[in-house]
Amino acid sequence: METVIVGARGSRLAQVMVRELIDHLGGCPVVEFKARSVMSDGDRDRKSPVRDLGGGAGGVFTTQLEAELLAGRVDIAVHSLKDLPTAPPAGLVLAMTPPRADPLDALCGSTLAGLPAGARVGTGSARRIAQLKAVRPDVEVVPIRGNVPGRLARIRSGLDAVILAACGLRRLGLQDAITELLDPSLFAPSPGQGALAVQVRAGDQELLEMLNSFGDRDADAAVRAERALLAGLHGGCSVPVGALATRCDGVLSLSAQVTSLDGRSRVDGTASGTDPEEVGASLAATLRERGADAILDQIRAPAAR
Repeated sequence: METVIVGARGSRLAQVMVRELIDHLGGCPVVEFKARSVMSDGDRDRKSPVRDLGGGAGGVFTTQLEAELLAGRVDIAVHSLKDLPTAPPAGLVLAMTPPRADPLDALCGSTLAGLPAGARVGTGSARRIAQLKAVRPDVEVVPIRGNVPGRLARIRSGLDAVILAACGLRRLGLQDAITELLDPSLFAPSPGQGALAVQVRAGDQELLEMLNSFGDRDADAAVRAERALLAGLHGGCSVPVGALATRCDGVLSLSAQVTSLDGRSRVDGTASGTDPEEVGASLAATLRERGADAILDQIRAPAAR
């Protein structure tokens, strides 16, 4: 029996995602999967904003794992797809996306309407900060980082609520902490949120074909459209771009929004079609025509200095 090493970040959530993938691949009797954890730069420093760690273009949680994959020390790299840059390193490819978990954001500790004026809400995501300020400019946003249980614990130590990905809470068995699933028309999630990125070396065709046979075609098309949109906006995991696509009967429906960090400016739009990359690129062009570049350029300027 062939042994395949599956690498992921060392966090409990990342290891749960590895187990989710291995369980999903349980129908492959000729391969034994073994997990291996890899420490990322984002895991070493849990206090600095992601943008300060070089995360503006993405990669702060994925680069080290990709290096391990290229070096042959792991055979599969499992990432949260929302953390993965849209431009892959030479020599690596993504397998078809497995079934996607809940892509929505969750508010924990209060409902959105139940937050009093001046409430303190924790999130370290530029997108969530921008979206929250757009709908509740009266609340105070408190930057937080760290693992999911640690961020949840902040509700008991000075915060009124925190915003987290529903998929992470569900994967960790913490779904009871969800007070409200946030409306995606106001809080469009990060492109790829809820989906696993399953990455392999381009030359490992047999392994890639096996992984593809376990993929979810609808989920794969949806996240490809979302990531094509992000690429068309030249965005990374630390810019306030939200997108969500669904596919029904072969037709994709994609909605997206770009919001200024102060919440005062927003452009949004929708697109549909059958080709994921075309749908994503088309909506990116529409958003740029409506002013997305001005919002994103203002956000990128401090990081460039």
